[in-house]
Amino acid sequence: MKTNKFFISALALSLTIAALTSCSSSSDSLPPIGGYNSASEVAASSLKAYWPLNGDGKESISNTAPTTTVATTYVAGIKGQAASFTSGYMAYPSIAALNTTSGSASISCWVFLSNNKANPTAVSTTSPIFSLTRTGEAFGNLNLLAETHGLVTSDSIQMKGVFRIKKPDGTDFGGDAVNMIKQETWMDATHTWSANKIGGKWAHVVYIYDGPTATNKIYVNGVKISNSAWEVRFNGAAFPLNHFTPTRPVIGALENVVTGTNTDTWNAALKGKVDELRIYDKTLTTAEIGALYELEKAGR
Repeated sequence: MKTNKFFISALALSLTIAALTSCSSSSDSLPPIGGYNSASEVAASSLKAYWPLNGDGKESISNTAPTTTVATTYVAGIKGQAASFTSGYMAYPSIAALNTTSGSASISCWVFLSNNKANPTAVSTTSPIFSLTRTGEAFGNLNLLAETHGLVTSDSIQMKGVFRIKKPDGTDFGGDAVNMIKQETWMDATHTWSANKIGGKWAHVVYIYDGPTATNKIYVNGVKISNSAWEVRFNGAAFPLNHFTPTRPVIGALENVVTGTNTDTWNAALKGKVDELRIYDKTLTTAEIGALYELEKAGR
């Protein structure tokens, strides 16, 4: 009887130690990054749409699936799986949360791209990542894409964010943020840029538009890369986002490629990969952008 009691006590102690060891090795017990345990905690109250892209194209908050999927497969991503496009895209129906805006927005995602310019005289085509579309227009309310523009090296990527705002009279006010991959002779000291050598590898890209200051910027791997001379519009006075509707999200193409009305040689569907796509109804801070980058890079 004493032997059995001793065995049971020893077994209970062993199970307790094992449970404690298991808990201490879980992601919940890892030290916070930027004050967060996972990417899902960053600006959580402002997250309007999220595509994990883990084996399907569903937007996880609204549970919305794409209505059209072209040349899209799933491969290993930065976290779990990612969507891989071979001149492909996924087009969605309207998602209610994306129809309205507080006046500011941020797009966060991971991309794997290469310079698609075949030779110095070849046409440079876009690599569209995300568009919140406008009917009959190439560029939607919010757009994130890559371009090649110049340097014919596989790792040189020019990132571009584009916004279009519906004015009270129904016309649009627009602009963009872009990094420069080489210096032009007319640039002065106000023009700062990054060569952005991210081709052929995973990179974290964030595009922000701040309504109170009419400012848009691009960050890659937690660092601002957009040309500082072109970030501010409307002299920095408030110009909040106001979307043209109807609007729908598209991953991997601009609207007129999806509708088959495109006639521009530069405008093509995506050749590349996308993962962890998030849309926020606010201007992410530099600290939040850095935390997203570090957390998702760590698989959290």
